[in-house]
Amino acid sequence: MSSSDPFTLVRNRMAKLGLFEKDLIERFIRASGHGGQKVNKTSSCVQLSHPGLGLEVKVQDSRSRDSNRLSAREHLCQIVEDRKRTQLAARKERRERIRRQKRRPSPAARRRNVANKRRHGEKKQNRKKPTSD
Repeated sequence: MSSSDPFTLVRNRMAKLGLFEKDLIERFIRASGHGGQKVNKTSSCVQLSHPGLGLEVKVQDSRSRDSNRLSAREHLCQIVEDRKRTQLAARKERRERIRRQKRRPSPAARRRNVANKRRHGEKKQNRKKPTSD
């Protein structure tokens, strides 16, 4: 088999993600929907589950069992990649938020804060009862 074989490419992609064939549970079940007698007789739908990650994929895109097996693995890889991408983005956002919170305010921002505090103090002074002189 050449390196451009679809199954080889998917296996390489799975290996990069840390997914291995030994971890997968593969079941062939009868497809449902259109197709009549042929669909009722053959088990071409592929159900692929990875208990460690808690993922389960069910594919019945075509009438061919092999193409459904390939599609199921590709779909599983896509789900894992999306999860990793989401976790990476959340981690990056958390770091950025902490960095922004720890950052010292600029001199202009400090001047604005002091001016706002003074204005607020003047407002509170104006709320006091007038004194009788």
